Amino acid sequence: ISVHYRNLVLSTSSLRHAAKGAASSAPPVNAASGQQQLIVSDSCLKRLREICVDGSFLRITVEGGGCSGFQYKFDLDTKLNDDDLQFGEDKAKVVIDTMSLDYCTGATIDYHTELIRAGFRMVANPQAEMGCSCGSSFSIKL
Repeated sequence: ISVHYRNLVLSTSSLRHAAKGAASSAPPVNAASGQQQLIVSDSCLKRLREICVDGSFLRITVEGGGCSGFQYKFDLDTKLNDDDLQFGEDKAKVVIDTMSLDYCTGATIDYHTELIRAGFRMVANPQAEMGCSCGSSFSIKL
């Protein structure tokens, strides 16, 4: 599962490099718990149990692009990186790198089904100031 746009897309590593010079623009860690976190909905866990039968997991990354400045990217993956954090269950994992998590800590990952489409989405992102009607693009709170 992947969301593609015609706009120029920056990788997470590009965001890391850019963030070194502008560290204050990244959203803060959830100060109440002292930890960054994602909430995984029951519908997301259910769908992941159905599709992640080969040891794969849902990887979420935040990239520059989209109509609001940043966009979520959802992919199935099997390789963990050193800076990855895991959420969910053993057979229904959601994985996100620490840099991407800075832009969506406290948000909920959901699986939504409509008449014309179905897919994973990020909802209730407390780090996002506004989103786009597509649901994949957002701008961060400064």
